[in-house]
Amino acid sequence: MSNIPTIEKERNLILQGLELAYERLLKTKRANNGELVVIRDHKIVRIKP
Repeated sequence: MSNIPTIEKERNLILQGLELAYERLLKTKRANNGELVVIRDHKIVRIKP
């Protein structure tokens, strides 16, 4: 079971990467006055960040 710490490290790195990508997405959208397109209550919604 020595793979568990390795898997947890990889998982944490992946989550950190996703958080960084999200922060960069918001920064870019704000800089370009863009919109985020998300799904809320089964509907497509455009949001100004």
